[in-house]
Amino acid sequence: MKRTTAAVLAVAFMVVAGCGSDRRADRTAQAVPIFDAPSEREGLFSRMNPLRLAAFRGDASRAVTGPRASGNLCGIRGVQGEVIPPITSEVVGCGVASPVRVTEVAGVTLSQAAIMDCETTAALHKWVQTGVKPAVGRRGGGVEELRVAAHYVCRTRNHRPGARVSEHGRGRAIDISGLILKDGTELNVLQDWRGSRYSDVLRQMHRAACGTFGTTLGPGSDGMHEDHFHYDTARHRGGPYCR
Repeated sequence: MKRTTAAVLAVAFMVVAGCGSDRRADRTAQAVPIFDAPSEREGLFSRMNPLRLAAFRGDASRAVTGPRASGNLCGIRGVQGEVIPPITSEVVGCGVASPVRVTEVAGVTLSQAAIMDCETTAALHKWVQTGVKPAVGRRGGGVEELRVAAHYVCRTRNHRPGARVSEHGRGRAIDISGLILKDGTELNVLQDWRGSRYSDVLRQMHRAACGTFGTTLGPGSDGMHEDHFHYDTARHRGGPYCR
């Protein structure tokens, strides 16, 4: 009788243990797919990304894995900002292989940090040095800030459906809507391009951008740039395109 009772208890214990083990296995099997769902994570990341369709991604073995501040950005003395990871996009044509985020150029602050590549950064630096500063001179104590209207953004040219990707989507463009002098005076492209005491200053610095950038657009060019200067480093077969 004792042997029978012991055998029954042993069998019961094995059944209970086995059921408990199966339940633990089921919980583990269910948890793995929920935890490891890369496609769902990437979709959520894309929707949350402030650059919309663009995402910071890269090969950690050969790319920057996080922002790296520099006061000698792109090897240019006087350019402040940071190197950031490569930007890729779900949209063909958008993205920047080696982007930087620029905050200051030749002692002139940008109103917002601007993402671009190093070629565009170099062109911006040259324009500030050879175009903006000479045009402003000593007025108001000199240039304090550039008003950045746009920099990197994945979109088509002039936001037109079906058009080619803008140079903004390649990190090769920057839009400037005006500048602030050290005494607080603002020079605004929309308000001061015509009939203002600062009209000649704005026109002089805009002319100086031609050749420094591949494309130079401003008021009167195509109806889309009445309130800002558009500069990009695209290469055109006939040379710089300036309007």
